Amino acid sequence: MIILSEEQQQMLTTIRRFVEREVKPVASDMEHRDEYPHALVERMKELGLFGAIIPAEYGGMGLSFTTYAMIIEEICRGWMSLTGILNSHLLFAYILAQHGTEEQKQRLLPAMAKGEKRGGLALTEPHAGSDVQRIRTTAKKRGDVYLLNGTKMFITNGRHGNIVAVAAKTDPTAEPPYKGISLFAAEKGAPGLTVSRDIKKLGYKGLDTSELAFEDFPAPASSLIGGKEGEGFKQVMSGLEVGRINVAARAVGVAQAAFEEAIRYSQQRETFGKPICEHQAIQLKLADMATKIEASRLLVYQAAVKKDRGERCDLEAGMAKLFASESCQEVALEAMRVLGGYGYTQEFHVERFYRDAPLMTIGEGTSEIQKLVIARNLLQKYKI
Repeated sequence: MIILSEEQQQMLTTIRRFVEREVKPVASDMEHRDEYPHALVERMKELGLFGAIIPAEYGGMGLSFTTYAMIIEEICRGWMSLTGILNSHLLFAYILAQHGTEEQKQRLLPAMAKGEKRGGLALTEPHAGSDVQRIRTTAKKRGDVYLLNGTKMFITNGRHGNIVAVAAKTDPTAEPPYKGISLFAAEKGAPGLTVSRDIKKLGYKGLDTSELAFEDFPAPASSLIGGKEGEGFKQVMSGLEVGRINVAARAVGVAQAAFEEAIRYSQQRETFGKPICEHQAIQLKLADMATKIEASRLLVYQAAVKKDRGERCDLEAGMAKLFASESCQEVALEAMRVLGGYGYTQEFHVERFYRDAPLMTIGEGTSEIQKLVIARNLLQKYKI
């Protein structure tokens, strides 16, 4: 049981009001037009959300991961795409806060907390997703700069953001390969960085998911996160727990929104002389949906609470992300079935939830990767 402080309750009330009054009325139209939500991003800046988990000493709100997960869930009940804009940015900020030099933190985090600098994580490449070690982007040092060359795919905030955490190989011959990876805080402005295209998607619309091309892009030596080569893989992996808690919380929010649409509709739609919620077949669906959502939520809180205590939570975050994302996809489909033909139309929000749901089974590591993470942790925990 999570007991909220008065401050947490006020924060969540503010976010809930923002979602109900400003997000829900425009979300479907903007999503169907695949339109970037500039005005909503400005409002999220005003609410301090771009600094949600950035430490207060660097201008952020310093919220707990549990509170952050609750905020993400609330926003996703309105429009999941908005949380993508936040997550990539805050994942970068978290890595910087944990591993950056003091000069890097002082220089970048206050502007990131205000949303003046909006970040993304440039990790995935056309041939390298979950297998991070196989990236081919290189960073060769020339004097006091590194020249970055390579292509990055599926970069959230790639077009509208202005700073990117780029994983690149400073030692392509290192064995094992992960020891040659470094991470750079690359700011746009210098020649050599091109947003080559925006990638069209099934769902998760309204935010920029881009391909970035680096061609002798000069990253100052001062942008090497932590100031030491070869630490990039470890730095990225340290942020995955946060990313997986975020995606799991998104899944809970989308599933909750789908369930609310379904249970509302079931009380209004009549067949054979009574509301469909009185038919046993529909009641069984609603019961399963609500139970899976609540179980998902508790798994998310368990992982977030452990992260708040400063403990490793890769097992808990993996379980939360796996169960919540798979449950979200099931709930979204069941909600569509409850609505019948109307659920397949754009007149109701359920079709959007159904299109958004698969992202959570893929983003921050597929469900199959989560199972491997979980199994490895269990074998370690129960080692004979």
